[in-house]
Amino acid sequence: MRVEPVGHIRSQWGEGPIWFGTHLYYVDIEGRMVHRYNPEDGSEKSWPVGERVGTVVPRAGGGLVIAGDHGFSFLDEETGALTPIADPEADKPDNRFNDGKCSPDGRFFAGSISLAKITGDAKLYRLDPDLSVHEAFAPVTNSNGIAWSLDGKFAYYIDTPRKEVLAFDYEDGNLKNLRSVISTAHIDASPDGMTIDADGNLWIAFCHGGCVSCFDPAKGQEIHRIALPCLETTACAFGGEDLADFFVTTGVHKTAKEEHAGRLFVIRGLGVKGVPAFAFKG
Repeated sequence: MRVEPVGHIRSQWGEGPIWFGTHLYYVDIEGRMVHRYNPEDGSEKSWPVGERVGTVVPRAGGGLVIAGDHGFSFLDEETGALTPIADPEADKPDNRFNDGKCSPDGRFFAGSISLAKITGDAKLYRLDPDLSVHEAFAPVTNSNGIAWSLDGKFAYYIDTPRKEVLAFDYEDGNLKNLRSVISTAHIDASPDGMTIDADGNLWIAFCHGGCVSCFDPAKGQEIHRIALPCLETTACAFGGEDLADFFVTTGVHKTAKEEHAGRLFVIRGLGVKGVPAFAFKG
């Protein structure tokens, strides 16, 4: 197994990696950028978006959707133009959108974070293909990783301060029957971005912890932990031609001097594969 930085971009706070087509997309929240990395030739492309952007997902018909300071917007990959969709928290200047992903049925789930750290002042939202926005789950404080089970019947979700993974029954865009399936209290760090592998296990990046860990949601047990050379490990995604490469975004720590902080990392030889990401159908 090899852990190494790739590309040349150094983000202030990298987040939200997602593999689609032949590229890895991710964001730099504080740098106000969306990035695209092509591992085939090492090329990179960046789009300045003029706002703190928490996550990016592909559209089924082409282009991207982002969620950030000003809510949901379309991003044209060719021109870089942004087209606003909706901002459900325009009345909350101390909140912004954070992590998010699309469900198997093509809805975009993204949640907000209370930058003032007001407990319960944020929410998880659902953007439907008809561009209507709905409250999916509340209250939350720091909405983070979300993933769906391999059969699409369950959604897994992280509200970071809870230090646990929540599970819901999922049907027609609705999250029901809330329960806790994993506790991360034994790890002295904050659970952040999350993805699922082809075996149905969850991989979680731990902010301030310099690691990613794999959990079995059926048993609630930690299976494997991988250390990275940066304290601020923020999110993760499988990618590459056969989804066997494991990408991890990182951020720059406020005080620690780390050579590769803010870089995109790839872990090869992990021995597991991911599953294809879902696109927004709107």
